[in-house]
Amino acid sequence: DGNVHRGRPKDGYLPMISHLGGTLSVVNGMLMARRMDGKKDFVGMASIGEGGTSTGAFHEALNQAAVEKLPLVLVVADNQFAYSTPKDRQFACDSLADRAKGYGIQSTTVNGNTLVDCLPALEQVVQDAREGGGPQMVVASLLRLCGHGEHDDASYIPEEMKGSDLARDCIELAGDHILEQGWKTPDELSTVWDEARARVDDAVKEVKTEPTPDAENEVWCALSTSHLRDDFAGGEVKAESRADEGAVKLTP
Repeated sequence: DGNVHRGRPKDGYLPMISHLGGTLSVVNGMLMARRMDGKKDFVGMASIGEGGTSTGAFHEALNQAAVEKLPLVLVVADNQFAYSTPKDRQFACDSLADRAKGYGIQSTTVNGNTLVDCLPALEQVVQDAREGGGPQMVVASLLRLCGHGEHDDASYIPEEMKGSDLARDCIELAGDHILEQGWKTPDELSTVWDEARARVDDAVKEVKTEPTPDAENEVWCALSTSHLRDDFAGGEVKAESRADEGAVKLTP
């Protein structure tokens, strides 16, 4: 389901679901499973766009989380457009935070472009959820600075909006704050960016030299690569795996 939809479920990292509103019910399920196992001191986090809050799955899952008082932290990236649909065609309330009130849960509104606004807010809501405060919803306002995907030129975004505070680059703002606080000098910060770019370039070069996948011989798994699966042991799928009755041999 795309080249960014990867996860490690057994470690608590869920693969991304394209229709992001559907993510919440899965996170709820994991939270309830942990509760039923008697585990404590855990929090589930999910992030969706404001368009995802208009799906039925979002409302059902948020209602369930509220009723069950699950330690769910939901971050809504209010990026003004659900693909190309503007907010005034998505919902009628003044703020998405108003939706949280309808379910009886706490909401927090932040400037989604600035670390100094986001980090303390997230630290607080995670603590509130962990201490029994029930679901927490964070609405972060920002503007997506490019299209929804490679196929989208974002021509539907008005030029005046592209010049607004919403469109300020969060990475550049973070760099400015680091310099203002004296945490790094301009040369040190430049070195950080250069090292990051070099790591990305090296990774791209490595991938481009690798052979393409052999679809005929690939061992396909719905959740992750075969060696990360819960039922994988020493290069062989356990015969008792219900998902693979008549287990197949795997090459590590």
